[in-house]
Amino acid sequence: MKPEMRYIGKEMSRVDGVAKVTGKARYASEYKVNNPAYGYIVQSEIAKGTIKSIDVSKAEKLPGVLKILTHRNSLKVEEQSRQFRALQNDKIVFCGQPIALVIADTFEQARYAANLVSVEYDREQSATDFDNLGRTQTRSSPARGKPAEEFEAAPVKIEAEYSIPIEHHNPMEPHAATAFWEGDKLTIFDKSQGVYGVRGHLARSFGIAAENVNVISLFVGGAFGASLNVNYYPFITALAAKEVGRPVKVNYTRRQMFTGHGYRPYTAQKVSIGAGSDGKLRSIIHEAATNTSSYEDFTEGTTRFGRTLYQCPNYDSPYYLLKSDLPTPTWMRAPGAVSGAFAIESAIDELAYKLDIDPVELRLINYAEKDPDSGKPFSSKELKTCFTRGAKKFGWERRKMEPRSMRDGNWLVGWGTATGTWGAFQAPAGVNIRLNNDGTVLVGSGTTDIGPGTYTVITIIAAEVLGIAPEKITFKLGDTDLPRAPSQGGSLTTASVGSAVYGAAGEVRKKLLSFVDKKDGSPLFGAKFEETELADGNLRLKNDPSKGIRIVDVLKEAQMAYVEVDYQSSPSPERQNYTTMAHGAQFVEVKVEERLGIVKVTKVVEATACGRIINPLTSHSQEMGGVVWGIGMALHEATEIDHRYGKMMTTNLADYHVPVNADVHFIETEFVEEKDEIVNELGIKGMGELCLVGIPAAIANAVFHATGKRVRDLPITPDKLL
Repeated sequence: MKPEMRYIGKEMSRVDGVAKVTGKARYASEYKVNNPAYGYIVQSEIAKGTIKSIDVSKAEKLPGVLKILTHRNSLKVEEQSRQFRALQNDKIVFCGQPIALVIADTFEQARYAANLVSVEYDREQSATDFDNLGRTQTRSSPARGKPAEEFEAAPVKIEAEYSIPIEHHNPMEPHAATAFWEGDKLTIFDKSQGVYGVRGHLARSFGIAAENVNVISLFVGGAFGASLNVNYYPFITALAAKEVGRPVKVNYTRRQMFTGHGYRPYTAQKVSIGAGSDGKLRSIIHEAATNTSSYEDFTEGTTRFGRTLYQCPNYDSPYYLLKSDLPTPTWMRAPGAVSGAFAIESAIDELAYKLDIDPVELRLINYAEKDPDSGKPFSSKELKTCFTRGAKKFGWERRKMEPRSMRDGNWLVGWGTATGTWGAFQAPAGVNIRLNNDGTVLVGSGTTDIGPGTYTVITIIAAEVLGIAPEKITFKLGDTDLPRAPSQGGSLTTASVGSAVYGAAGEVRKKLLSFVDKKDGSPLFGAKFEETELADGNLRLKNDPSKGIRIVDVLKEAQMAYVEVDYQSSPSPERQNYTTMAHGAQFVEVKVEERLGIVKVTKVVEATACGRIINPLTSHSQEMGGVVWGIGMALHEATEIDHRYGKMMTTNLADYHVPVNADVHFIETEFVEEKDEIVNELGIKGMGELCLVGIPAAIANAVFHATGKRVRDLPITPDKLL
């Protein structure tokens, strides 16, 4: 029997919280360097064509201007990659493409000079209207069973089309970098979700050894996938620093954020569901098309979402790309899954009404006990408990089935539900632990923290497995001088780095035990490794905690200043025998003003099963953040494009709408903990994406229940309800 956790599962405030609220935390453009220069990006005004001429003569004569980089004098990189690189040639492939970088003594000088750069283009006709773009089929999972034949034969059918517009990440911190060279060694502070990816990119760009590039990203003011790929600005920032021989800072403006790092792609979907009159699913055909750029193919798992969700013997999930003259999309929180869930979970709700079966009951009728795609068992799955517990908290039993049957004065009331799921991923990760003889610990790993609380949860895990109080532990991250770890994305960081800390702690215990084994009088003399534990500052016997030695005394008696371990963890081979997923059930109440079509999300209950919860305090914040994001996706967010010019128009936070405090009401989160030692030794699954996945669909379903109008094209705005 394992002992009760001392730190894991207990609420703990963020260890980096004080630094963030007092301004001590440094972000990419805030690092102090000697005599910095500033770069300002000049962008193209057309979406497709070539640069006929570019005149920088007026700009470069201005006071303070040091250099202006264009495709004519930029370093050319020979790399076999289709990913966009700035200033490589005269070709224009999207509106807002960087075509010059003005470097000056001050930001204001650089910005003013940028306005004087004159460009003439040979314009070509751009294509950004998705309804008129040709489709190219790309990768998709093989069909399961005979979905087309079974759909035709099914007595009950649903066919519906859904769409989601382009949506943009809008983190509080704009993308930025600060770079400087010391000889042939480059140091760059970057807003990044993966410092090792940036290091490799820059090393290849400049033809230098990776060890000569140090990438640092200690704090990130939100990213949500916008910094998973290496963006174009680190290269031109480092190049600028090399050219002018001094540190250079480059910072996106808010408008540049809309063309500088990708976005959630436009997504068009068609769902065909065949079922029996008993509600059992017989066939699902889930088809999706997303846009990409003309120069790079970006795909995401939009149609894979539902393949493991329901017990359905016949399933097909074709996927298509739409080539457009826009920048390449990228991953945005819950990529693919939240888009796919909007279509599938809306269609399931439509089927429930056609069958006159409660939407929760219909989901339970088709509950998958095993992975219907592979036949493998789930390592753990408490989705059924999520639905029953969430429904009880929400009061679902009081729901009337008929649309427009519930109201509050002039407000129509609607209740909707949906399912969320996300893979329980783990990647190889490295960690270094140094345990000092004064009882303090330094833990280091080259992962990043984009906001979910990685500094805190890894501190908690280290405290638990090393048996040392959290206040004595310092966790360092975001630096390529630290052991290699995965990028923060896919909700895998805690599972990956946490597993490395767990393994490293075992190696620390082995070393400590080797010191005391040599002492005949030791209470641990002859003890086997598996009989010991680190707890309460002691190395002691598991079955008799009174027999042990203080960790600091072990080191002092061994005349050791510290014990240090480097450890690399990898996912267990046993995982291959199972499907590893996290699950959740969402319940939403909306109120719709009958005369004006205004929609308010007034109540949300989200029940989530995602393994062991390390820190309930920050975990609840993650869940609430996912709900708020879902409100934005369902009701507010859309990037508008003027197809005449291939230009994104809503490139500011006045025109691109996101939820504000007035849009957020009651949110309750409930965790259904799972004991899952197959996913990893600590039983950790990710939650950062999962908490968003079903929310837009649940809101859309609630709006239908309130109004009787099925909105299949997001966002749900008043004009669509009037």
